Amino acid sequence: MTQPTAILTDATHFVGDAIATRLAAEGYAVYAVDQKFHDAEARTAFEALADGITALTEQSAEDVVAHVESAHGRIDVLASNDAYPAIRASIDEITTVPLHETFEALVFKPFAFASEVAKRMKPRGEGKIVFLTSAAPLNGLPNYAMYCAARGAMNAAVKALAKELGPFNIQVNAIAPNFIANPDYFPPELMADPDKASKILKNIPLGRLGKPQEVAGLLAQLVSDDGGFFTGQVIAASGGWA
Repeated sequence: MTQPTAILTDATHFVGDAIATRLAAEGYAVYAVDQKFHDAEARTAFEALADGITALTEQSAEDVVAHVESAHGRIDVLASNDAYPAIRASIDEITTVPLHETFEALVFKPFAFASEVAKRMKPRGEGKIVFLTSAAPLNGLPNYAMYCAARGAMNAAVKALAKELGPFNIQVNAIAPNFIANPDYFPPELMADPDKASKILKNIPLGRLGKPQEVAGLLAQLVSDDGGFFTGQVIAASGGWA
């Protein structure tokens, strides 16, 4: 049996570590993409997380997909783990540069990767695309309109892509986290402050931060054979907040 392959973007951010290790444990050849991987030590450290992980120096969607296809001849899964700071700014303070940068990271980049993998998945008649987005646009966050707009764009794109790619047996879903422990949005040093932690946790019906492994487990389910009938879903992973 041919080993299945997965591409993971922004691998050292958000919930990338957990996704990489879970997919590797499920038998995938995981090709990880991250700007940090220009550094050999960073590549070595990430590959040490589990057997089956390859950290790529390539960055563009076209180059990454070409590399994986050349190495394995197939692409089964895209885990688009896109991360970018949620910049706090009221609507009258928003300027063009951070708005464009937010959309570049959270909309244009995942679109590019989805486009490239779809070109390979459609002729084969199978594939799974999962975007790691955010629950923020499902509930709304005042003073974070830029972030909510970008994340909301990808949540909306999932609905359209699911219908577009469904006839090719390609499932497209989004996991929309919030309040997940991770180095980008809820790092340990933030939660170590009792006052800040209390203010954060009071918003979560379950009363705790989620674990990256819980998100990775959901993703593993969606890309498994048991997840073949689920598409067009935006699944909030937020402990009941959204």
